[in-house]
Amino acid sequence: MRGIIGRVLGGTVLAAALAVLLAVVARPAGAAEQRPLVVGMELAYPPFEMTDKAGNPAGVSVDLAHELGKALGRKVVIQNIAFDGLIPALKTGKIDLIISSMTATAERAKSIDFSDPYLNTGLCLLVKKDSPVKTIADLDQPGRTVAVKKGTTGHTYASKQIRKARLLVLDKEAAAVLEVVQGKADAFIYDQMSTYQNWQKNPTTTRAILEPFQKESWAVGIRKGNDDLRLKVNAFLKDFRRRGGFEKLGDKYLKEQKDAFRKLGYPFYL
Repeated sequence: MRGIIGRVLGGTVLAAALAVLLAVVARPAGAAEQRPLVVGMELAYPPFEMTDKAGNPAGVSVDLAHELGKALGRKVVIQNIAFDGLIPALKTGKIDLIISSMTATAERAKSIDFSDPYLNTGLCLLVKKDSPVKTIADLDQPGRTVAVKKGTTGHTYASKQIRKARLLVLDKEAAAVLEVVQGKADAFIYDQMSTYQNWQKNPTTTRAILEPFQKESWAVGIRKGNDDLRLKVNAFLKDFRRRGGFEKLGDKYLKEQKDAFRKLGYPFYL
C-alpha cells in the first residue's frame, strides 16, 4: 500500500514541478513589468491626495496614478507617506514613483528625475483679513511672522528669501492656516489652489493674494536613471492630456475652483 501511495504522490509532485517549469519557460520576457506599480503620495492634500469616507486613497493624483497603471498594464498600489519622506522612499526603492503635487525644482532634481510637467501653478499668500500686506516684499519686515509647511517649495523659498520676518515651519497645512486665522502669523506661503480653498474656508479672518510671486510646475518623481519608466510616463501624460483626461479630472474634483479662478482672472492650471 505504501508503495502505491508513494508512486501516486511522486507522480503528483512530478506533475506539479513540470507545471511550474512550463509556467516559467512560458513567461513573457517583460513579465517583470507586471509587478505592481508602487506610487507614493501624502494623502493630506485634498482634492489632489486624500482619503474617501471609507478611508481609501482618493483624489486627482490617485485617479491619475490608476490611469497611468492602466496605460502601463500594471496594478497600482498607493503608499501614504509624509511629504518630506517621499524622496527618500523613492531613492531607496520603497516606491516606484511620486505623484503628490510635487513641484519639480532644480534642488530636487539633483537626487531624483522628473517627468515632463503636468500642471502649472505658483506660490502665493494667505494673509490676515486686515493685513496691510499686498506683496511678498511687504511681508519681509521686522516683527512679522511667516508660516510655511515643512519640505514644500514655500519652505525653500522662505528659507532663502525671507530675511527680516520670523519664519514659522510647521508639519501640517492645517496648522499653518490656523496660525493665520488666529492672528499668530501674518501670512502662509503655499500654492494657489490651496490658498484659495483656505481663504474660502476662513473668509472672515483671512484673505488670499492669489497672484503668484513664483511660478512652478508639478511633475512625477522618478528614481534617477530609470529612463525607460520616465519615457513611458511622459508618453502617458501627453496622451492623457490629448484625450482630455486632465480636463475631466478638473471637472470632477475642481469644478467650483475652475469657475472661480476664471472669474478672478487667473488661469486654471490643470
